[in-house]
Amino acid sequence: MAKPRIAADVFFLDRTTNRPLQTQIRETVVASILSKQALPGALMPSSRKLAAHLGVARMTVTLAFQELVSQGYLEAHSRSGYRVADTETLSLLPVGTEAEPVDNSALWRNVLSENLRARRRVIKPKDWRALPYPFVFGEMDTSLFNHTAWRECVRQAMGTRDFDLMASNEATDDPLLVDYILSRMLPRRGITATRDQVLITVGAQNALWLAIELLTRAPLKAICENPCYPDTLQALRWCGAEVTTVDVDRDGLVPQDIPAGTQAVFVTPSHHAPTGATLTRARRERLLEMAQARDFIVVEDDYEFEMSFLEPPSPALKAMDRHQRVLYAGSFSKAMFPGLRLGYLVGPAPVIAEAKELRTMMLRHPPGHLQRTAAYFLAQGHYDLLMRDMRREFAKRRMAAVEALDGTALEMVGAARFGGTSLWIKAPDGVDTVALGQALLRDGVVIEPGAPFFSGPDQPTEFFRLGYSSIPADRIAEGIRRIDARVAEFC
Repeated sequence: MAKPRIAADVFFLDRTTNRPLQTQIRETVVASILSKQALPGALMPSSRKLAAHLGVARMTVTLAFQELVSQGYLEAHSRSGYRVADTETLSLLPVGTEAEPVDNSALWRNVLSENLRARRRVIKPKDWRALPYPFVFGEMDTSLFNHTAWRECVRQAMGTRDFDLMASNEATDDPLLVDYILSRMLPRRGITATRDQVLITVGAQNALWLAIELLTRAPLKAICENPCYPDTLQALRWCGAEVTTVDVDRDGLVPQDIPAGTQAVFVTPSHHAPTGATLTRARRERLLEMAQARDFIVVEDDYEFEMSFLEPPSPALKAMDRHQRVLYAGSFSKAMFPGLRLGYLVGPAPVIAEAKELRTMMLRHPPGHLQRTAAYFLAQGHYDLLMRDMRREFAKRRMAAVEALDGTALEMVGAARFGGTSLWIKAPDGVDTVALGQALLRDGVVIEPGAPFFSGPDQPTEFFRLGYSSIPADRIAEGIRRIDARVAEFC
């Protein structure tokens, strides 16, 4: 009986990515086998036909098939070509089965969160990189990154000398990375600390989550800024905190507006999220005085201080902390690349020890190999050169954005005095920037509507964040022109 042959047109490649074609072919074949679309014994399309269908060299297909033979997914047969391996070692996945609905138990209803359904978050389109005018915050321009230096650091971290660290299951932090934080990162913010006061985290978000988890072990009354970073507000509510927001002005949070009974204040003092306002020294001193007098904790999110190309950033609030009232969250993700997901939490040694135990139960520790690679990248000077190049480039982009905004209906109402990577923009009264953002996608423009940053009813709709870290300088003027043109239709 003739074996069925798999048609070439069931396979495809994603030409929008930079991933190797041979890798994509292997993954597509494996997926078809594990999902039972390609059954054991079935003949694969010939390398010639599949290469012609995919538009690749025949050798690319042949090499992919040979690798799959060595892995046990395919078998090579003389004259008939390649067949799907008939082996019991492959765990085939069921296709088309439907799971029971989760409402079959009252216990599931207790697990599901109303906060999740009501959550307001900053969402960017998945294909934002393919659009010509992406004013997206928190993403990087990969052309600025030294890939060669990073690969060399990865190679060093993979060496025999460092293998024990990478392979270990101990909940330890990389000593080289901790040393760099203590000797280079924290002093730049005016902070002194010891080893037992620093914890490596999976980004600043993980650091904030650990702080929130610890603080909400007992009922917690917390304060967030309004507007504020949406994930901090959501995490507090998720963990059961009673949260109140305090409006910010051009100088940041107003300490006098913090209500009595507050137990924790979450702030972005050096670079308010999202407006970029800097908390004045007088307000910082007042906030810390109140923390001591009223017995509350301050959690400081010190993101993006490295992007200081206009003037030096203000010292961190933690630098003024004489009474161990401040928990400080920092990150390498914004400065190096967002997918790195490495940050740190700084605080009193007993609190950091408790946070480490909590982290151990959640995820043990950030990957050792990633920590060591980052440590080499930092210690060998690549990070400092990267910061130099990014500051120079972002200064050009900021200037281009400010100049392009002049003469438009858009008003720049917030921007970090020291630099940063975004501007806080106000459209004319009555403009809904959520609807504006949707309309702009048709023009190839991505903006971040301001609605998710605000809390409570009757919040303004006219604000949006204009990020410039991921858009080339020569496209900024045209992108802003398109925004202004669309705004005119909403007025």
